Amino acid sequence: MIFKELKRAQGSFARTGLLNVGGRSIETPIFMPVGTQGTIKALSTEDINELGYELILSNTYHLYLRPGTEVLDHFHGVKKFMGYDKAMLTDSGGYQMFSLSSLFKFEYDGVKFQSHLDGSRHKFTPEKVLEIQRSIGSDIWMVLDDCAPYDSNSKRIQESLDRTHRWAENSIKHWETMDTQSYVFGISQGAMDLNARKLSLEKIQSYPFAGIAVGGLSVGEPRPLFIQVLEHLAEHLDPNRAHYLMGVGTVPDILDGVRNGIDMFDCVLPTRNARNAQVFTRKGKLNLRNEKFKLSDKPIDEECNCKVCKNYSLGYLRHLHKSKEILALQLSTFHNLQFMRDFMQMVRNSIESGYFPEFYTEWKNLYDSSN
Repeated sequence: MIFKELKRAQGSFARTGLLNVGGRSIETPIFMPVGTQGTIKALSTEDINELGYELILSNTYHLYLRPGTEVLDHFHGVKKFMGYDKAMLTDSGGYQMFSLSSLFKFEYDGVKFQSHLDGSRHKFTPEKVLEIQRSIGSDIWMVLDDCAPYDSNSKRIQESLDRTHRWAENSIKHWETMDTQSYVFGISQGAMDLNARKLSLEKIQSYPFAGIAVGGLSVGEPRPLFIQVLEHLAEHLDPNRAHYLMGVGTVPDILDGVRNGIDMFDCVLPTRNARNAQVFTRKGKLNLRNEKFKLSDKPIDEECNCKVCKNYSLGYLRHLHKSKEILALQLSTFHNLQFMRDFMQMVRNSIESGYFPEFYTEWKNLYDSSN
């Protein structure tokens, strides 16, 4: 086991904990920035270190295609390749099977696919995905799974569960033969079928995974269904293992995840939104291209201590975005990731201090009203 629960909020499943991975003891709940191809877009590794992130995410599918395992093996993993010495989690490529479904074809033992880059043909099996992640050199490996669309019928959901559970068992068997200090997380599925969700969670938790992920949420479903699934699963999550909600990273979704026992989150939205001039503050979201900021000498967030808020005005940042300067992407991304790190610290503080319910309500109201 690599996770230890520290404090649970009264009246909910929200909790703080420690995740011991990559030689580090990482406080949870935690948000992981997404560095899909071995880089967090618009930022350097020095920026990530300055921000203080100790766990980031990269992607097996993309790194397998480019730069490829030959390069990764030569450089002894992507962390040395990019000059990053902290912890990393890698997704298995299961989400790409969902988002690029026209390029993928399921088989009993894995999935065949065409590269979205050049059309070349490849095959992923549960075993091969783990071998690729060994070449990547990440600390937490995700298993290959089948993410069914949220509106799938019962036949499609059952196919998804059969594949996901079979591949999870194959993954554990292969991992146990590997000489590695990395850990493997299992992924539960089930679309919006609550019975299938519970069945899948129970099946995945029957294997000796170091952590348990909830997949197949935030994939287009109505938000009430998203919350319903989380609330249904909360009491069934193994308290002795880390709980990871994949691909989720908005303030409201993190709050509902934490309230239902989730410890780990990742999402491209904070960095993608930053590149499109949307930044997060303690008063809600701002669009930096807005005309009202043209003459503003105020920072993005007067309560933020990041170098962007200390040194640059809203007027200047608006100018950079309107002029399509590269610096606009860098500064906005840095601020948004500072905000996410600060926000998760505030979440942890609220649980430790016993006021998470009030914190939840305050921030839900703030960000629901700023949408």
